[in-house]
Amino acid sequence: MNYQLFYRSKQSRTLHPLLLSLLGVLFSMGTLAAEPTFHNPVLRTNFPDPHIIRVGNVFYAYSTNSASRNVPVARSTDLVNWDIPNEALPVFGRWVRLGDSRVWAPEVMPIGDRFVMYYTARHRDLDRQCLGVATSEHPDRHFQDTREEPLVCQVAEGGSIDASPFRDADGTLYLYWKNDGNHIGVASYLYVQELTPDGLSLVGEPTRLIRNDQAWEGRVVEAPTMWLRDGRYYLFYSANSYAGVEYAVGYAVCESATGPCVKAPEIPILTSRLTPPLVIGPGHQTIITDDAGQDWLVYHAWEVTTAGLRGGRRLMWLDRLDWVAGRPVVRGPTTGLQPAPTIRTR
Repeated sequence: MNYQLFYRSKQSRTLHPLLLSLLGVLFSMGTLAAEPTFHNPVLRTNFPDPHIIRVGNVFYAYSTNSASRNVPVARSTDLVNWDIPNEALPVFGRWVRLGDSRVWAPEVMPIGDRFVMYYTARHRDLDRQCLGVATSEHPDRHFQDTREEPLVCQVAEGGSIDASPFRDADGTLYLYWKNDGNHIGVASYLYVQELTPDGLSLVGEPTRLIRNDQAWEGRVVEAPTMWLRDGRYYLFYSANSYAGVEYAVGYAVCESATGPCVKAPEIPILTSRLTPPLVIGPGHQTIITDDAGQDWLVYHAWEVTTAGLRGGRRLMWLDRLDWVAGRPVVRGPTTGLQPAPTIRTR
């Protein structure tokens, strides 16, 4: 029997059909290996109000207080597989009420040769949630706030929560947040104010951007995320009660980092799914871009028990954020397998 896989004709040299078949199988296996998949949630521990940054080849995710940690931080190299969260903020500012667990929605930005964290905590004297700022040489540990007073605290408007930094195209830094108006029965607004180049102080006066004025938003707008794409400013936010199915994500289009902003007509763009498998209360979003240029919306959603009831933990989810005719479209919430983010070693 002739086992040659090549034969010579007068006109060409041709691959034997058996070899063609074998190459096809190997190609298919290689293609599958090159396209990893995942399904939500990507972090199955209590991890509310997630925020993610990338430093080199490592992603760092931060969340609201959980499991006796002031600010849990988790690490990943692919946005899908995460380690067990550790403590990022062991030392508060002196203005924080000791022993109070209400440490909310931290966000971190690298500025110069250090990392700056903006966080929410309870003021020791004012009985309000206020915004603090802490720094560290490391993205995942030893953050310290040495201040006597918070960075922002709108006492007459219910307090201030959900700080989110943004670096504009020209390098100018801004801080976004919400007044905690629903805490005292007044309107909640999203604010913005310029930061100093080191990110530690504010410049000028705050500007109101949007408020809760649509039915789906209920008594709350919160969790601002400013995103710049193709020269346009998109202010993402969450609204309504975080504890139920009404919680959802919307956005507004802004003329600049400081507004004015107009809410999009098609909001909300991410909502609960009330048919099995249930997804309850998706929101408090952040955005990260993979190495293929694909944007991803990171958010939390409530754990659902086997009995179909809302559990007590908020887990971290990840879904594609596409852009269609200049509008953001969230491909979620998803529960089935989907292609994983493209991450390359830097």
